[in-house]
Parts: sequence; structure tokens; C-alpha cells
Amino acid sequence: MSTTRPSTVRLTTAQALIRFLAHQYTERDGQRQRLITACWGIFGHGNVAGIGQALLETDRTGPHHLPYAQGRNEQSMVHAAVGYARQADRLQTHAVTTSIGPGATNLVTGAALATINRLPVLLLPGDVFATRPADPVLQQLEVPYAGDINVNDTLRPVSRYFDRIWRPEQLIPAAVQAMRTLTDPVDTGAVTLALPQDVQAEAYDWPLEFFTDRTWHIRRPRPDTGELETAAHAIRNATRPLVVAGGGVHHSAAENALAALADTTGIPVAETQAGKGSLPWDHPCQLGGIGHTGTPAANTAAAEADLVIGVGTRWTDFTTASATLFAHPGVRFVNLNIAGPDAHKLAGLPVVADARAALEELTARLAGHQVTTGHRAQYRHAADQWQSTVDEIYSTPHPDARPTQHQLLGILEEVMHPRDVLVNAAGSLPGDLHRLWRPRDPHQYHVEYGYSCMGYEIPAAIGIRLAAPDREVFALVGDGTYLMMPTELVTAVQENIKIIPILIQNHGYASIGNLSEHVGAERYGTAYRHRAADGTYTGDPLPLDLASNLASLGLHVLRADTTSQLRAALHTARAAEHRTAVYVETAPADPKALTAQPWWDVPVAAESTRAAARNARRHYELHKRTQRRHL
Repeated sequence: MSTTRPSTVRLTTAQALIRFLAHQYTERDGQRQRLITACWGIFGHGNVAGIGQALLETDRTGPHHLPYAQGRNEQSMVHAAVGYARQADRLQTHAVTTSIGPGATNLVTGAALATINRLPVLLLPGDVFATRPADPVLQQLEVPYAGDINVNDTLRPVSRYFDRIWRPEQLIPAAVQAMRTLTDPVDTGAVTLALPQDVQAEAYDWPLEFFTDRTWHIRRPRPDTGELETAAHAIRNATRPLVVAGGGVHHSAAENALAALADTTGIPVAETQAGKGSLPWDHPCQLGGIGHTGTPAANTAAAEADLVIGVGTRWTDFTTASATLFAHPGVRFVNLNIAGPDAHKLAGLPVVADARAALEELTARLAGHQVTTGHRAQYRHAADQWQSTVDEIYSTPHPDARPTQHQLLGILEEVMHPRDVLVNAAGSLPGDLHRLWRPRDPHQYHVEYGYSCMGYEIPAAIGIRLAAPDREVFALVGDGTYLMMPTELVTAVQENIKIIPILIQNHGYASIGNLSEHVGAERYGTAYRHRAADGTYTGDPLPLDLASNLASLGLHVLRADTTSQLRAALHTARAAEHRTAVYVETAPADPKALTAQPWWDVPVAAESTRAAARNARRHYELHKRTQRRHL
């Protein structure tokens, strides 16, 4: 009798994919972890008998098991997966399965967010029949000039890797390429494997080797010696250098290496939105946020810098104040970045390498070099002065008064523990947080500002809590964001996942209202009000009770009308064992608390019959003249 073990196993394509995913791991710095730890899904006819059946088929405790999480909105499921991936330092993520049609196109916004922020997520939308027994099928888009195009092709431009699995055997190379992309620190983002309905359910004899454990090493490429030497030479010859820390510092776990560079050289450090928390807020070299929403200390240093050292930053318009911030006539840039295109931005001297590796080697080459005591004293004085201003902005001298948004942040900063996480993405809050918040842990500040997507906060908080169950997670949302995507609160209730939503009521799109006023649009269409007689939305406020809406979704809600009530409510919510939300209506900010901000290029109407627009255009043209190209 032969004892030869079989070399294949017969499974459906969907079963094979789920089994394959259960055996993928990542490793960095000697630590190994599972890559895909769960699969979010909403089932429809395009995936229920394929991926849905495959998830059911796996043994809940066996080696091929992939946990399933039920979502309420496909976009939200991607946000939850992205929040998980960011909290896990891009070493782990989730998959997301949907049906065809609207379920699949709902993935597009989440996919764009993931790819822009370079965070891994695996998308598995159902697709039309490969064999086309009936054509079209339910929810199929017909394209007269191409039979191989459907709505899933909208995911191509927002995916770092895309493939449509027309045959079972095609899954083998496609799945491997998908994992390569997810684990590549340069190429990572949304990865899409579109799965035709019939192919998901089709059986095939799969080689067993396809299902063996596979460990993907997350590389830390070292810097080129020539590039490193050129960068070190530029730094040694600079008189007022400045480091700008971006999200790549966190992705590389390079916070300690950045601190070592600052300690060695005394070069001040400013932070982008994604890079905030890279250096402890009270570090002697810390200047805070930079750019359009930055601190006066950081922006003054930026305006005077003759050399700017970007570490893991994409140099977006908010960071550069639309190319007006770095005003020194001879300013040059050094860019430490693992991605070549980013390393060459602003005509910078590139150091293409892992952020931690590059910082460590650069610090070694700069041994004995320090900025002048005068430069250090000047930026330290400006930073201390700003922190005193923050204390004043946060102060609550009247405990029975309604809190401003700034005071809310001060109270929240007081209540949160160092390892707690704050989540936000859109509205006026990211600007206030970037300017004011003082992170006490590298993972505390979780503001998504690459795509600044309204609706991200609640599902992302769920993903963060799943990745770090020992951390309390506060989701800070305005009323506009809340009304767009509150549905995953039901998921938090169902899965018994404790998050702490803080719902701020300001009766409309307050952030865009402020911007509208500055660009001559006069807050048109930004308030939540009834129509007035003239047809504009300037009537009475809408009779919304969002606190009751929160409660209807299964949360205990604490209403806070005063600063003292807010402080008590936040303490109670943090200590609660179950899901507790805090609802607060904020007062307008004290104009004295609003600092002047560097410019942001939002084009203003060049012709208008309205005085507000004409005046805004004059100011726009003045700022436009200060833009420069760094060549």
C-alpha cells in the first residue's frame, strides 16, 4: 500500500483564499505576527455563497480559521480595517468582503483613504459571472465598448494592486502578489482582488504548498553611503536647520531614533499631522505642529530655516502652507524617506531608506555637531511661550459656562491617560488638535488627515480597540461627521467593543463655514437650519436631538452643558465598563484664542458681484504672490 501523502486538496476558490490568508504572517525586528487577523463583511448574492460559505466552513479554533466581523456599511468596514492597521504599525490588517454592485462601490472612499495614507487593507468585492450564463446579471454595469469592465474597476485607481480572478488557478499568483503589496513599506495601501460569483464557488485541486505558513519580512533598507554623507554635510553647514517629522516616523517605529538625533544635535523638530507624537510634547527640541494648522513656534522656525530635514513626510499643502511657509531665500531640503518619489520632492537631497535606519546612521555621522546656543535658546523660548498660550486657551475659569471646543480639548487632555487614543479626521478639530494637543504616547494621536474623511472616526475607533484592547479609545466627532456615518456604533454594541464617542454639536459644517467666510462664500449652505423666506438656510436651527439618536443605537449617553459637567462626564465614560457616549454643545471660540494661521491656497472667484468675494480675491492675490517653487 502506498503511503504517499496527497499533494493537492480540493476546495472552492473562496475556501482556498480564506485558508491561504490564515497562513500569512509578517515579521519585523524578530517579532512575528499574523498578517490578516479578521474579515469584515456584508453579504449579498455576490459573496454569500462564496466567501461567506468559506468563512463558515473554517474551523473556529483550527489553523485555517479567519474570524468574521459583521459590519453595517462597506465604507465603514474599510475604515475599521485601516484604523486597525495603523494602530498595528502596518504589520497587521483586516480583509473586507462585499457583494457586487453598490456594496462594492461603497469600498472606493475607504480604499482611497487607505492608499493615500499608505495603510494596508485587503478588499474582496464580489464580481459578475466569469462564464456569463446570463448577461447582464443583477447590479451589473453594462459598458457597450468593453465586456470586461464593471463597477469594480472604480477601485483600480485607488488600489496599489488590483486583479480580477477569472479562473481558480489565477488566484495563486494573484494572492501572492496581493500579500507582497500589503507588506511592502513603499507600495502598501488598498489591495483589491475582485472575485466573480461563479469563480468563488468553483472547485479546484490546489497544491498544498499554497497553504503552508508564509512569513513576509518587513524590510528596513539602509541608506546609501553617498546620499547619507551628502545629507550630513548639508546639516553640518546649516545655521538654522529644522526637522519635520511625518507619518513615516511612526510607521518605522523610529520615535527613539528621532529623539536621539534631536538630543545629539539640538536640531528642533516640528511635526505634520501624521507625524504628531513622534517626539514627546515636552522634549526640549519639540516645536509642535507645522504648516497651515501649526504652532507659531514651528512656523517661525520654518520661515527662518536654511535647511529643512523631512523624515517620512509627503510634503502636502497643509505642511508647506501651499508653498509659502519656507521663506528663507536659500532654503534647501534633505528628505529621509523609504519612498523614492517622496525623497526627491522640493528638489531635496534624497536619502532613500527606512526612517529608523536612516536616522540612526545620520545621528552617528553627526556626532559632536550641535546647533548654536543662540538658535537653541530662540526656538526654546518660542516653544515655551506657545505652551503658556495653550494653558490659557485650555483654562476654564467659569465652571458653569458652556465649554468652547478648545476648552473641551483641554479637559479631554486632562482626563485621558497616556496610553489612551484620540481619533479624529475632519472638520475644525484636526486643526485645533494639531496646534494644541500634547500627546503623551506615540500612539495617542490618531488623526487621519491624508484624506480627512468625514465618518472615519467611529469605525476607526473600533479597529483601534481591536488592535489594542488594553487602550481606551475616544472618537471625537462633530455633528456633520456623525450624521454621515454613525452606523458602526451598532457593531460596537453587537461585538461588545468599548469605544467612547464624544459628539460635538455645533449645528452644521462649522469648519467649512469658517473657510467659506474667508473665501467670500459667506457661509452659504453650511448651517443646519430651516430655509428662510429668501430661500437660504438661515432660519431657525433644526430640531435635532443627536443625543437621543446615540441612545437609540444602544449607548448610554451623558449630556454635558457646562465645563464642570463635561469633565465629570468624560471621567465617567472612561471608567465605565460598557459603551458610554458624551454629548456636548460647544460655545463659540474666544477670538483671543485663535492664532494667525499660515495661508492655504483655496482659489477665490476672480469675478463677482458681491463685495465679500471681491475683498477675498484681493487677499488671495496678495498671498498668491508669496508662493514659490523649490527648485
